[in-house]
Amino acid sequence: MPPVSPELISPRSARVSAARRLAKRNFRGKDRLFLAEGPQAVREAAGHRVGGEATLVELFATVEAAERYADIIGEARSVGARVHLAAEDVIADISTTVTPQGLVGVCRFLDTPFEDVLAARPKLVAVLAHVRDPGNAGTVLRCADAAGAEAVVLTDASVDLYNPKAVRASVGSLFHLPVAVGVPVERAVAGLKDAGVRILAADGAGDRDLDEELDKGTMGGPTAWVFGNEAWGLPEETRALADAVVRVPIHGKAESLNLATAAAVCLYASARAQRASGGCRTVTES
Repeated sequence: MPPVSPELISPRSARVSAARRLAKRNFRGKDRLFLAEGPQAVREAAGHRVGGEATLVELFATVEAAERYADIIGEARSVGARVHLAAEDVIADISTTVTPQGLVGVCRFLDTPFEDVLAARPKLVAVLAHVRDPGNAGTVLRCADAAGAEAVVLTDASVDLYNPKAVRASVGSLFHLPVAVGVPVERAVAGLKDAGVRILAADGAGDRDLDEELDKGTMGGPTAWVFGNEAWGLPEETRALADAVVRVPIHGKAESLNLATAAAVCLYASARAQRASGGCRTVTES
């Protein structure tokens, strides 16, 4: 068979330009589309649907990537996504990574209305109240997914969910659980409280100790953890909204934990307590 040639060879083509502009938030919001890069994210996108529609609408792939990930290409085509074989410099032009992996998908927005999150009566939720770093936001989303959380809420003071760095850092978890965006923190807390969820603010200066809370058996019920800014934590007015402000104990000499690590500790503590109490759910349920 003759070698396969890419059909898109110019970064100036209309299709490439339309995809490239999704690196900017205002264009993502206007088109309600975002980029998912690499085989893991594209595979997850191809298997995801929103309201009956396939999330993946378009896929750009180098010839080499199309051959290596033939199963992903096949799945993309099976859900109706337009697949373009593109030259490597075209992929590099669309990609927001230093070393592109040869696959870039264009996906529909997939955030869930906050009302739908509440209607599902979640037992474990991560609320990103003032998280500005996209890598941290994506990593916390991944931690929430791994711990078995049933939803993530990004407030209006947090980073854009569809920032390419956030999408990459989620490593596909963005496609696994409901995420509500742009919710004012006051509304998020009030809605979750009305749904019977206890609100715990994670803060290094908290007056409650996570170990002590676990020992007292207070963490087996429905819980939402509120996480703050990477540098300055949670403002006083946000801490005041919580039922308790909890610190992760530092047993060694470390000055503090970074946001994603602290989030993982808190979310897994709740997941374990809920499982041990026989109550809310097990972290191994699908």
